[in-house]
Amino acid sequence: MKTLLLAGTQEARALADLFVADGVDAVASLAGVTDAPRLFPIQTRRGGFGGEAAQERFMQDGEFDAVIDATHPFATQISSRSLTIARRLGVPYLRLLRPAWRAQDGDLWHSVETEKDVEKLIPQRARVFLATGAQSIDKWAGLAKGRTLFCRRVDRTNDPFPYEGSWIIGQPPFVLAYEMRLLKTYAVEWVVAKNSGGPTRAKLDAARALGLPVALLDRPAMLDCDHAQTAQEALTWLTTQSA
Repeated sequence: MKTLLLAGTQEARALADLFVADGVDAVASLAGVTDAPRLFPIQTRRGGFGGEAAQERFMQDGEFDAVIDATHPFATQISSRSLTIARRLGVPYLRLLRPAWRAQDGDLWHSVETEKDVEKLIPQRARVFLATGAQSIDKWAGLAKGRTLFCRRVDRTNDPFPYEGSWIIGQPPFVLAYEMRLLKTYAVEWVVAKNSGGPTRAKLDAARALGLPVALLDRPAMLDCDHAQTAQEALTWLTTQSA
């Protein structure tokens, strides 16, 4: 079966490795968020599709027999659109979604649903570390009023930081010692993160170690479709589609 792998996570990379080992015919698609993404071991396209119609044409022309969506847990637009197109084309679709993080003893987590909830939660004059990605910086204009924000991004930019505070440039993966040093350096008082799950929770562990509160954005509702939590589960699902 020829498979379209919507990538962008470590689970996608692990699945691509399994594809190579099993001889699966697959194409990975990366959104092109970072300037220098790590190479995939399978054929890879990079960049957005240009909308729903263009993505549907790509999927038709590529003659894909299955779609495995291993994009970020908060990438709701591409996931919803891909499921819609797959159903329209009669192509099996799987959402590969790693488990969410769960609080540990000592975590000072506050679960929130929206950016507005974060604004209500974090007090004025607080120094806030945004571990939510540069793509969502516009959503934090309300939080920026009366607070100092620091937002991490992977690539350097000439764009000025839009609020009081600054960009923090960093390339994952991040370890606990690094995250603790970063939070201390910027005198951070609150951490804001998305509950994306996976291995990138060092920032949350650092917040726990330093006794800092965390505003943790809840995950979007799960799509009504087949799901897997690991690359191996996704590969097993794919083999059942071709049986």
